[in-house]
Amino acid sequence: MSTEPGDGPLLPGFYAGRAVLITGGTGFLGKVLIERLLWTCPEVGEVHLLLRDKRGQPPRVRLNQLKQSQAFDNVRAHCPGQLDKLRVVCGDVAQPRLGLDDAALLQLREVSLVFHSAATVKFWESLETALHQNVTSVVALMELCDQLPRLEALVHVSTAYSNAERRHIEERVYEAPAQLAGLRAMLDALPPSLLDDLTARYIAPKPNTYVFSKAVAEATIAQRPRKHYATAIVRPSIVVSSHRHPYPGWIENLAGPSGVVVGCGKGLVHAFNLDLAARADLIPVDITIDTMLAVAWEIATDKSEEVRVYNSCSQQNPITWGTFRDRVVRNARAHPFDQLMYYPFTFGIKNRYVYKALELVLQTIPLYVADYIARLCGIKLQLSLVTVSERLQAMNRVLAFFATREWYFSTRNVQALRRRLTRADQDIYNLDVTSVDWDEHVSNFVKGTRKFLLKEKDDNIPRAKKFVERLRRVHQFVLLMLSVLVYRFLMLLLPRFLFRSSPVLAGLAAPH
Repeated sequence: MSTEPGDGPLLPGFYAGRAVLITGGTGFLGKVLIERLLWTCPEVGEVHLLLRDKRGQPPRVRLNQLKQSQAFDNVRAHCPGQLDKLRVVCGDVAQPRLGLDDAALLQLREVSLVFHSAATVKFWESLETALHQNVTSVVALMELCDQLPRLEALVHVSTAYSNAERRHIEERVYEAPAQLAGLRAMLDALPPSLLDDLTARYIAPKPNTYVFSKAVAEATIAQRPRKHYATAIVRPSIVVSSHRHPYPGWIENLAGPSGVVVGCGKGLVHAFNLDLAARADLIPVDITIDTMLAVAWEIATDKSEEVRVYNSCSQQNPITWGTFRDRVVRNARAHPFDQLMYYPFTFGIKNRYVYKALELVLQTIPLYVADYIARLCGIKLQLSLVTVSERLQAMNRVLAFFATREWYFSTRNVQALRRRLTRADQDIYNLDVTSVDWDEHVSNFVKGTRKFLLKEKDDNIPRAKKFVERLRRVHQFVLLMLSVLVYRFLMLLLPRFLFRSSPVLAGLAAPH
C-alpha cells in the first residue's frame, strides 16, 4: 500500500463501512475515541457500545446521556447524524460471556474492529475484583471475538506502567507475573480477609493491583491463540487533558495530574510527594486515541499474527514534575477557580517523611480545623473537609509512586506507525508528542479543568481574580508572621546555644 507524502488520507477510508465495538465508551478515553471516530471518519459504520445498568440507569438512558456530553458538541453542531450511528449493546465486562444474550451476539456479527478500554482503574482495588474486571473480562472478550466472522482487529488498552518494576520498558509483552489459572485457584482457596492481608506481598514487585492485573492481562492476551483477527496492545502513560480534540484542555476525570490541578487550584493541596527533577511522562488523551485508531488500521492491514505493543508516551518531549507543578501554580493564579480555600501554592517533596510532615501542617490540620469551625457555625458543606483531606491523602499516595521515579519507554513502534501514515493522515491524526508545547498545554489543562471538570463559568473569572488577590495579601501576611515567629524563636535559642558551646561566654554570663 502506497503511503507517499502526496497520497490522501488512508484511515477515514479504512473505517468507512466498518462496524466498531467499544468497551468503556462512557469513560474518559472512550468518549474521545467515539468523538474522533465520528468526527474524522464520516462514513464509519455502526459504533456499538457495551453498556451495563449503572446506579439504576439502564443502558439506553446512559447512551442518551452520553450523547449530551460536551465531548460531542462539535459533532452535534456540524454532523448530528453521526450520533445516530451509536448502538447500545446490553452487557457487562464483569459478567460471564460479558453478560451478552443471543440477540446481542447476533447484533455484533458485522463488527470488524474492537477497542477494549473498559477496566477498573482503582489502583488498590481488591485483587479479586481487579483480576475479574481487568483479566477475566479480556478472556471473555477474546472468546466473543472468536465468534465474530468479520472481525479484523482487536486493540486492547493497557498501561505503560504494567511492568513498573523495570526502568527500561520495551514495546513487547513481558513474562506474566502469575498465571490466570493459578490466580483463580488461589482466589477460590483463600478467604477474602486473608487475601487482602497477603495481596501486597503477593503482587510484589508490582506497586498495586491495577498494574498487576494489567500485566497479567497482557500476558494472557499474548498466550491465548487467536483465530482470524490481529491483536495489539496500546500502553498510554499518564493520560492528561486533550491537546487539540475535542477541545484544547478537555478533561473529565479527577485522577493523577488532574487531581494536582484541582487540589492546587482550589488552594486545598500545598504539598505533593514529587521528585521535581524527574520526568513526568504525561500523554494528552487525544494523542493516545489517534494512536489507537492508527494501530487498528496498521494491524488489520498487515494481518499481523503476533501481538504488537505500542507505548503511547511523551519520552521524546519530556516535562519534569517540577516544571509541571510550576506551570500549574502559575496558571491557577492567572485563571483562578471559584471558591478557593486558600492562595494557590505548593511544595514538591521527594522525601516521604518531610512530605508527610508538610502535609500534616499545611493540609490536614487546616482542613480539620476549618471543618470543625464550619460545623460550629452551622455551615453545611457538600462534602466534609475531613473527607476531602482523606481523599487528597489517598490521591497523593497513588501519585507518589509514579512521581518520584523515572522510566524509559521505547516508542519505536509508534514512531514507525506515524512515519507510515500519509501527510494527509498526519494532519488529521496526531501521533507526534513533540507537537505539544507544554507551557500552552498546562495552561489549557488548568482552564479546561475549570470549565469542563468543575463546570465553572468564565464570567466568574474577574471576581475570582479579585478574591485570589486578597488571598495573596493574606498569604504574604501569614508568611510575615511566620517569619517573625521563627526569628523570635531563633533569638531565644541562639543565646543558650552560644553559652553552651563557648565556656568563655558562659563564664562572662555567670553571676559574680
